[in-house]
Amino acid sequence: MKLTAGRISGLQLPPGKTDHIAWDDDVPGLGIRLREGGARGFVFQYKIGGRHRRMNLGAVSAVTLTEARKTAANLYHRVKLGEDPAGDKADAKIKAAETFAAVTARFLEYKRTRLRPKTLSDLERHLLIHAKPLHGLQLAKVERRDIATVIGAVADNAGGVTGNRVRTSLSTLFSWAMMHGLVDGNPTIGTMRNREISRERVLNPAELRTIWNNLPDDHFGAIMRLLALTGQRANEIAALRWSEIGDGVIVLPSERTKNHRVHIVPLSAPARAIIEGQARRTNEAGRPRDLIFGHGDGGFSGWSQATSKLERQVTEATGKPLAHWTPHDLRRTAATQMADVGIQPHIIEAVLNHLSGHRAGVAGIYNRAAYEHEKKIALERWADHLLAIVGGAKTL
Repeated sequence: MKLTAGRISGLQLPPGKTDHIAWDDDVPGLGIRLREGGARGFVFQYKIGGRHRRMNLGAVSAVTLTEARKTAANLYHRVKLGEDPAGDKADAKIKAAETFAAVTARFLEYKRTRLRPKTLSDLERHLLIHAKPLHGLQLAKVERRDIATVIGAVADNAGGVTGNRVRTSLSTLFSWAMMHGLVDGNPTIGTMRNREISRERVLNPAELRTIWNNLPDDHFGAIMRLLALTGQRANEIAALRWSEIGDGVIVLPSERTKNHRVHIVPLSAPARAIIEGQARRTNEAGRPRDLIFGHGDGGFSGWSQATSKLERQVTEATGKPLAHWTPHDLRRTAATQMADVGIQPHIIEAVLNHLSGHRAGVAGIYNRAAYEHEKKIALERWADHLLAIVGGAKTL
């Protein structure tokens, strides 16, 4: 029949039926669907690839017949051109649900068992906090301009280095999404990388003494002194375990080192004393806690608060704050000071677990010496030198 406003209002379900469609004679595929209970709405039905597809165009109470005819006519022409409007709508609905936030959650779940805790924590911070302006966007519609805006904002607020790290995390996410068919390209490509200036901060003896002598007698203080004595990375000492201590050495497993190689750190007498001075604790289940520092499920993590407290203590004790420094500067300071007291560069690299310089490239392949004895002597000599510095004695 030719549908009109009057005929539509008079349509009734045929006897014995709970669902019926009355088709329009003017626009192919347009109909009024009547349902038991009084619901009635416009539909468009077509056939593609041997299958019938049906689309809802809206309730009669919300859409006029003229609007429905116009929509149905456009859909009919699309079908004639070989398109599948219902399929396109379903795809669009799926993609609409694939927001940056939703895909990021899947990506982080995938990475959760594949990354070291520190690396995963950084990735989560970059994508969940720094990239939050992107969360509501469909992933496939994120453009290079959106990425550049986020990176620029991070660089302005947290520095160029952090901006570059966020850029890398975003690129990794989009590369993973491409492999899973979620996007066609990586919009991070072509965005500007901030210029990084390598830090060269080395604490002088007076600064080292000031920091050491104002450290609190707690986990943070113990960690900082161990960093100074061993030259190791902050996260390696902050997450140190009792099971990694034995026979006067720290044995860091490959999953806890940056270069994924087992690393043995000989302990000088002062370093051993600090570790032995830590209480052995139990977890909430009453079992021995393997982690030496920190509380809860992880190692020590309160860096920002503890460092700020230390800076206030230093300012109060000396009348002025130290020039900007970070805990990582203790590692660079240890390396520099060890060289100053005559320890050979390749031994220092072995202590730091570096694969650069003497241990890189072809030389590193053929030189597998771990220098454990030399590392022990070097760290003992450095400990004596460090204690002389913090005690105020004249040093070499």
